[in-house]
Amino acid sequence: MTDPVGAAFSGSGPLTAGLVQLCVSDDPARNLPVTRDLVRAAAAGGAQWVLTPEATNLLGASRELQDRILHIEAEDPTLAALRNEARDLGIWLLIGSLSLKTGVPGETRFANRSFLIAPDGGIRARYDKLHMFDVTVSDRESYRESAAFRPGDRAVLAQGPLPVGMTVCYDLRFPYLYRALAKAGAQVLTVPAAFNDTTGAAHWEVLLRARAIETGCFVLAPAQCGTHRAHFDPERRPRRSHGHSLAVGPWGEVLADGGTEPGVTIVTLDPGAVPGARSRIPSLTHDQDFTGP
Repeated sequence: MTDPVGAAFSGSGPLTAGLVQLCVSDDPARNLPVTRDLVRAAAAGGAQWVLTPEATNLLGASRELQDRILHIEAEDPTLAALRNEARDLGIWLLIGSLSLKTGVPGETRFANRSFLIAPDGGIRARYDKLHMFDVTVSDRESYRESAAFRPGDRAVLAQGPLPVGMTVCYDLRFPYLYRALAKAGAQVLTVPAAFNDTTGAAHWEVLLRARAIETGCFVLAPAQCGTHRAHFDPERRPRRSHGHSLAVGPWGEVLADGGTEPGVTIVTLDPGAVPGARSRIPSLTHDQDFTGP
């Protein structure tokens, strides 16, 4: 066990977060050392809370490959290793999501599951992605996430370094989820993602800023970037992700942008900005009943 690098957040004063941007392949064993190194770099840079993207363990794999190499939660090596890193470094860690077998008898689909890990390495909260990315972006680009992944059925508010509303990627397009999380007490909304190039260029930043403005929350969105290698299936059409991990303030301002390459983006959050923004525009208290349409 190494000496802790990060200083666990005490719940008062500024919070330093580190957004890890990855370009994972379809091979979890190759991806883990890269992820681990960037988590350590974020902690060394002063991050008390480190966040990784959606699909931290793999991306771009066929369903057949996933069935061969994925694990149930209790046996997943990426989860075990990153829990150890959180403990050894003394940091909070959001594992944006892992692709996992559910262990449910008769269920052939996987879970797209986000984890909030405490500085002692314990799992503080789990969230299974609610909304499945079933879209046709163009004649050449379509996705049917629901064919391989089972959607979750529960919104999750977790007590982390700040009260955290946990979401994943395509959830971003459903503002009622974020309003519900904010009204339940969330001060930070996490949106780990693997946004593709086309929709990312058009919608990523504006949607993240909108969710922050609507709720008066910080929004932290670590992302996948670049072209994802397919080691097991080199003939498979490569997938590309938009990158631009973003941290957005409660007033809607972009606090940090991770660009388009793998790496770490460090940002400092002032918890006092949340009540400040909400007092200026108290829209969370202005709901009105209505009829129609």
